[in-house]
Amino acid sequence: MSTASSAIYLQRHQLLNRELQKQNLDAIALNPGPSLPYLTGLHFHMSERPVIVFFSQNNAPVIVLPQLETLKLEGLAYEIQAFPYGENPAQWIEAFQSAIQAAELEKARIGVEPRALRVLELNLLEHAAPQAQFIPGEACVSALRMKKDTAEVDAMRTAAEIAQNALQATLPMIKPGITERQIAAELTQQLLQHGSDARMPFTPIVSGGPNSANPHAAPSDRPLALGDLLVIDWGANVNGYFSDITRTFAIGSVEPELAHIADIVLQANTAGREIARPGLPAGAIDNAARAVIEEAGYGEYFTHRTGHGLGLEGHEDPYIRGDNTQLLEVGMSFTIEPGIYLPGRGGVRIEDDVVVTTDGIESLSTLPRKLKTLEV
Repeated sequence: MSTASSAIYLQRHQLLNRELQKQNLDAIALNPGPSLPYLTGLHFHMSERPVIVFFSQNNAPVIVLPQLETLKLEGLAYEIQAFPYGENPAQWIEAFQSAIQAAELEKARIGVEPRALRVLELNLLEHAAPQAQFIPGEACVSALRMKKDTAEVDAMRTAAEIAQNALQATLPMIKPGITERQIAAELTQQLLQHGSDARMPFTPIVSGGPNSANPHAAPSDRPLALGDLLVIDWGANVNGYFSDITRTFAIGSVEPELAHIADIVLQANTAGREIARPGLPAGAIDNAARAVIEEAGYGEYFTHRTGHGLGLEGHEDPYIRGDNTQLLEVGMSFTIEPGIYLPGRGGVRIEDDVVVTTDGIESLSTLPRKLKTLEV
């Protein structure tokens, strides 16, 4: 681990301590997932062998991990106390009890991430510390992860560039008769060839014709036909940081109303990007984009929030929905992705990845947003 990266983790530990105090928590217990490498630089995959790291206000981090994983701790530039265990599951509780005692958490208020913690780890924690309270504490880490530093933004910008280059390389093969699945396969290959890490943010969404009216359609064997709208939603991964972009295309000429809703969604996307700035409630972006679509008479066909946070996860805080009063801050990154979906006919979505700057936002995605008619 480099000196620079070591300083980042130590700084994040200090910031986490402040958040623990704000949330009235003595500690937070994290298992493998995006928050753990964010705070430690350590990478573990979720397996049948549990891994837990305790971060508390008064002690250095404490980790419970399999004996076979202990080499990962060598060379860390910050203090961490380890309690390894062997292959016999009956002995795991002993390691958890020792870790709880070392961290002085026997009767503590311990935060956990409900979307990440499994029953496996929770049972071990509750047996090791029956007098402790285990309560939702994800806000502590999300408060830190929401605000990206320069290195994180650079990784996300590169992830957007890779994704866009991969799509540009894929477009020439798109024509009537080719299936959604074939396009998704080619796009995935191009993402890897252009430099994306192997773990994609999600399987590319490629949906044509009536399927494009389903915001989360999976690629099917349906062949494209003249007059289809084609929605492609895809992303890349650079050092664990994701991009998530959507563009909509026309396969030849489309009927006038489908072209019309494409113009409306473009206006809505523009409205969301133009209003975004530090100090603005996140919900105001949703309201601005949604107002455009509602005024055009298509409000009932915009069926999801306008965006979501983006970084080490494809969906994270802040969520861009109308009732979110959270104020935007410099470094927050999220998507702006309004859409209109006409059941049985077709849909349009335009999605950009943005990061809040001192006087507005930077759009990390830069591909043209206007409906593009592909040569056929």
